[in-house]
Order: sequence, then C-alpha cells, then structure tokens
Amino acid sequence: MNSLPTLLIVDDEVRGLEALERILEDEFEVRTATNVKDAEAILEREWIQLLLCDQRMPETTGVQFLSRVRKQWPDVVRIILSGYTDAEDIIQGINEAGIYQYITKPWHPDNLILTLKNAAHLFNLQRENELLNVELRRMPESLEQKISGKRQRIQARYQSDDGIIRAPGSAMEQVCVKVRRVAPYDVTVLLSGESGTGKELCARALHYNSLRCDKPFVVENCAALPDELLESELFGYKRGAFTGAVEDRAGLFERADGGTIFLDEIGEVSAAFQVKLLRVLQEGEVRPLGCAQRRKVNVRVIAATNRELEAEVRCGRFRQDLYYRISSFTINLPPLRERPMDIPLLANAILRQTATQIGKEARAFSSEALACMQAYHWPGNVRELQNEIKHMLVMGDADELGAELLSAKIMLPAQTGEEHAKEFPGDAGGSLKQRIERIEARILREALIRHRWNKSRTAQELGLSRVGLRGKLERYALERVEQVNETGS
Repeated sequence: MNSLPTLLIVDDEVRGLEALERILEDEFEVRTATNVKDAEAILEREWIQLLLCDQRMPETTGVQFLSRVRKQWPDVVRIILSGYTDAEDIIQGINEAGIYQYITKPWHPDNLILTLKNAAHLFNLQRENELLNVELRRMPESLEQKISGKRQRIQARYQSDDGIIRAPGSAMEQVCVKVRRVAPYDVTVLLSGESGTGKELCARALHYNSLRCDKPFVVENCAALPDELLESELFGYKRGAFTGAVEDRAGLFERADGGTIFLDEIGEVSAAFQVKLLRVLQEGEVRPLGCAQRRKVNVRVIAATNRELEAEVRCGRFRQDLYYRISSFTINLPPLRERPMDIPLLANAILRQTATQIGKEARAFSSEALACMQAYHWPGNVRELQNEIKHMLVMGDADELGAELLSAKIMLPAQTGEEHAKEFPGDAGGSLKQRIERIEARILREALIRHRWNKSRTAQELGLSRVGLRGKLERYALERVEQVNETGS
C-alpha cells in the first residue's frame, strides 16, 4: 500500500491551521507549525514533500521563508496561501521562492485538494527524473563494465586454448600453432577447408589473440546474399539509395572499424563484386550506396572458403589480384575424418552444450557409440556431428546414449577395415560373394546395435535361429565394442 504524501502547513492563525488539517488529513500525512522556527525543525527531522505556507506572518513573509526553504530543501514543492492578491507578491514568490502555486483565500476544499495532489505528483516526477538522470550518468560506465567483462571472458576462452577442441597428436594442433603465430600480426588471413571444419572458430581465435581484440569482430557469409544486398550489408547506404532505404545505415566494414571482419565463403562472390571488394582491401575505404564520398576504414580482413581458390583463379572464376590480397597467410583446416582422435572430446563438449540449449541433462556416450562415431567419415564434419548428437539427445531416455540412437549410416562395423569408410559397403572392390558378405555383415551389426546386442530379438527380426545368428557372428568376427576393449583385442 502506498504511503500518503507528507504535507507541512505553516500558518500563525491556529484556527485556520486546524481547519486545513481537518480537510487534508484524509489525503495527506499532515504536519503543522505556527511559526517559521518550528517549521524549519520539522523540515530538518522529517522528509517533507509539500509545504503550504501563509504569506502574512508576524516574523517574516511566506515568500521570504520559502526562499530559504528553496536553498536548503530544494526538492520540497512550495505553495503560498494568501488572502491578498498583490501582483508584486506573486511575482516575487515565483522569482525568489520558486513557488509551484499561489492560492488565494477564501479557498475551496476540493480545489485545494486537487492542487496539492498535483503538487505531490510533480514531486514524484521530479524524484523519478533525478533517478533517471543518475542512471543515465552511470550507464556509460555500467555498460562499459558489462562489455569489458564479456570481452574478457571471450578473450580468456580463445587465448587459453584457441577455443578449438583437439586431442594430443591431432592434425588441428598445427592449425592452432599457425593461429597463435600469425594472430598478433596485422595481415589478412585465408582459412580454407571443407564446410563445418571450424573456420569461423579459427577466425575468432585470430581476432581475440590479436592487438585488435578489444575492438569489434563482425561476420558476413558472402554466399548467403545476392550482390546488391551484400554490397549494402558490407558498405552501408544512404537514405533513399534504393526502395526501402528509409534511413542511413553503416555497413559492416564501418562497424568493424579498428577491429576484424570475417568474410565467410568468399569464393562464392561474383566477379563484379570481387572488383568492389578488391578496392576496399587495397585503398582501405568504402563508399556507401547513394553516397558520393568515400569513408576510410581500418579493418583486418579474415576470409574463408571451401573451394580451391588457386584452381578457381586458373579457371578465371576468381580474380588473381584479389586472391593474392586475401591470402597473405593461408591456414588449411583438416576435415574431421582426418582427426578421429578428436571425436570423443568434440562429442562430449557438443553434448554438454546441446543439453544446456534444449534443457536436458548432460549425459554420456557408450564406448560403442563413440567407436561408431570414430569409424564414420563425417562428410559434413563438425556440423554433421552436432546434428547427430542433438538427434541422439532428443531420442534418448537412458542415462547413457548408446549406438542404437545413431543414424543407420553411422552404425558401420568398427573393425572391418577400409570398407567402413564407405557409405555403401557393396561399392568396395572384390568378388560378388565378398561384396554380399560385407553387406550382410553390416546388416547384422546394425540389427544388433538396434536391439542392444540382444541376440534373440536380432535373430527374430532377421528370420534366423540363435544358432544360425551365432555362426554368422563368428564368421564375420562381430563382437560388441565393449567386449573387444575389455579383452584388449
């Protein structure tokens, strides 16, 4: 329940003071004083919001008293009550005492209450305005502290281990060495590799380990937009430059001024746009659409592609001068199939992150599931691994995510050698009998995994007897991965 506004009434006439108190006590917390000395004592010990003062008092005038109140207690809303309508008194009250209202006698109770309520509302607005001003003054510092804290957490992540998950002996270790070596130098870097190998992650590591780490890092996928939209996105535009341009907008190059811009899939841009991009890189300036003047920008460019740009240059699909401009230093990212030792670490990290995102508790993978993941060739690289783990987490109910939750294409024999890297085992070389046997081995293993190595259910599904199934398992040397690991085979 809101408390009532506190009102101090100062009047040397006791009867008038009592009448005011009776009328106003239902709407306000009323304090009274018959002289200035008592009024000042109340102001010193209590928080007064409104002050209603008579103009004619023996020791001083209301205007003179309110002028002193204005200096000592400026927040108090000051109101004069007088039986005289001397224009000079009104002017003096406004100029010297800063009064809110000059009320003449005889006053009407309803009008008086309305005036005082409006005065209380004014007091609340003044207080709110002061609080907002304080917040506005503090906001730059507060925002700076928040941004600085977030920046430090990001920098700590990328500077400690480059943010790139890898196992000892991984092919990614050489990538991280190159990232740390080139990051401090203000040169353009070209990241090449298949889609989903972590090129943007490397770009962030390059930025946060550079001297520009406290400046912006912006990302643009050049394959996602046609030339016109890509130009407006990167270079900005002036109001009226095209239909829908209702205001000026700075492009990503200007927003990244002093920092780093990451141009992903740069091999997809058209020949016409390559010319515009080359000028920006050569001259260090951009011209927004609809603007006659160019603007200087100081930006480090990191580009990425999943194409063989040297081959694209030879074929005439990519400008040679632009290629040499963006490839001052080139880092090639290996595909996931060339670093299977990273898969368990990556899978568990993705599992924790995905579990948090979708609101499920983080779990663990069975050793068989991890073995199947390591045996698979992952044409979509880490991105495909992320999708597979998300599917497993959604579909799984047990504390341990087993291999039966994997897609059929991933549940390949983990110990049949070279052929497990092929999506269709029958495509491998050999006689018809050998090809059929590989397909049969795959079908058996997939069925066993689906039924969690329950041989009775597997035999029932495949229309085999338990003896017949056991014979085929022995023939193809199919064993559960956990059993193989325990025996050291």
